[in-house]
Amino acid sequence: MKTRSIVAALSSVLLLCSALALAAPAKTYQVTGPVLEVRSDMIAVQKGKDRWEIARDASTSVKGGDPKVGDKVTIEYRMSATAVEVKSAAAPAKKKK
Repeated sequence: MKTRSIVAALSSVLLLCSALALAAPAKTYQVTGPVLEVRSDMIAVQKGKDRWEIARDASTSVKGGDPKVGDKVTIEYRMSATAVEVKSAAAPAKKKK
């Protein structure tokens, strides 16, 4: 009976750990460059030859004052899917014998 309790407890702990691992937040990335445009819902920065537009909202943390065009900023962001459309792959062609 004691062995069953130990096995049940260990199983519960393993299940909880695996659930927590799957619930980990998305990886964080960074982009650094001069500010091209600032809006309440977006910041655009120059990265090399590319313009990067990063969405923001009221919960976005801003340190060091309000960014202005020309300021150099480092933005931390996460990528997350907003929609996924699945199109099944074509079935492989069968070879004739």
